Order: sequence, then structure tokens, then C-alpha cells
Amino acid sequence: MSAARQEFGEVGERVAERWLRRRGWRVLQRRFRSGHRDIDLVAERDGLVAFVEVKARRGNQFADPVESVHWRKQRELVRSAAVWIDRHGRPNESYRFDVIGVLMEGNAVRIKHIENAFTSPSRA
Repeated sequence: MSAARQEFGEVGERVAERWLRRRGWRVLQRRFRSGHRDIDLVAERDGLVAFVEVKARRGNQFADPVESVHWRKQRELVRSAAVWIDRHGRPNESYRFDVIGVLMEGNAVRIKHIENAFTSPSRA
């Protein structure tokens, strides 16, 4: 991945993080790493922990961000989430997988938050 693309992705993550915080979420961790895999954001609100994949895009085509989180990425997120839960999970917490799409067109920014974007086969 090019440095410019990586930097753009990090900007998208910061935008998504700010957006979540304004809606009452507490961001527990950014870029949680588990081996070569990562989770962009781990956020909590009211005993619910969301593992959030952020997809940032430029331009006027706002494709559904869920479509770009294919089965391999979902599998990686599920595996990383299991590691996070083993290390940091607490009794009585609920977990889900969200996707946030960040569309940047000039100075305009649009956010699309897909709650419960997919489920873990072991938790379905």
C-alpha cells in the first residue's frame, strides 16, 4: 500500500472516530494489531463493543462500504476480535462488527455507518 493511500486511510479513521465520539461512543482502541491483521477502531457504548472497519473514499461514488469488506476481511476481523476479547473483554459485554464508510469530496465529508454489518459464524 502506498504511503499516500495509507495516510488517506488514517484520515478516514480519525474522521470516523470523531463521528463515533460525537454520538456517545468511547473509542477503546485504534488500530488494534493481532499479528499482521488489525481492527481500525474498537468502540464501546452502553456495554456494547463494536469492532469497526473504516473504508475511506474520494469522489462522488459512495459504494456501499459493506461490499468492500469481503469474506476474507470479515474472517480476519473475526479472528482479531477474538484476540481482543481474550485480552480485554469483560463479562456481560455484547459484541458486533460495524463498517463506517467515509466519503470525502473536496471539503464535504459524508459518513455511512453500517451497524451489525456482518456476524461471526461462531456468534451468529
